[in-house]
Amino acid sequence: NDRGLSRKHIIEAVEASLRRLQTDYLDLYLAHAFDAETPIEETLRAFDDLQRSGKVRYIGASNYPAWRLVEALWCARYERTARYEVLEPHYNLVHRAEFEQELQTICLQYGLGVIPYSPLAGGFLGGSYRRGEGRQSARAAAVLGRYDQEQAWRTLETVQAVAEETQATPAAVALAWLLAQPAVTAPIIGASQPAHLEDGFAALTLQLAPEQLARLSTVSQGL
Repeated sequence: NDRGLSRKHIIEAVEASLRRLQTDYLDLYLAHAFDAETPIEETLRAFDDLQRSGKVRYIGASNYPAWRLVEALWCARYERTARYEVLEPHYNLVHRAEFEQELQTICLQYGLGVIPYSPLAGGFLGGSYRRGEGRQSARAAAVLGRYDQEQAWRTLETVQAVAEETQATPAAVALAWLLAQPAVTAPIIGASQPAHLEDGFAALTLQLAPEQLARLSTVSQGL
């Protein structure tokens, strides 16, 4: 019970978060990954009790496969408990299929907010890496180990071309494409310096032309 989505662990983790944050409630609490060892009914009842007590306002899920997300939604309806209102998927221009194949339809059908993590693919879409460069750090090795493929590099080149056309940064273009997707509510920006926030703010007002959106979607199709 020191991990996973058992009732005991959820309640203890929420109480610990409240103490660390020195607050009375959490606006959104996410189940970081589904737990095959705990019945979904137990998980949802624990979240429901926390919501009714006012300690958590909304709940969400992250890294849930489509079948498990649907199971959770139907269980919440049947058991009349709190339901997941948000999904946090891994989704960006060079990692699309995992979300778009099934999860996107589920989120649109059931009205879930979508807050993608890694929207810039660990800096790949921001232009932090170049073809043929060595993997100089553990982070670089992880990023390139996932995205170092020809289609991803062509996608980055298209992002950079659109950035030149719009006088924006590649990061702003990649985020603007994500914001233009029908299911997306807001990407999660892992900002470690002010410039990262500037790219995020720029994406809010960057209006990509339909032709530019189509180019980006076409070159990255299937990734």
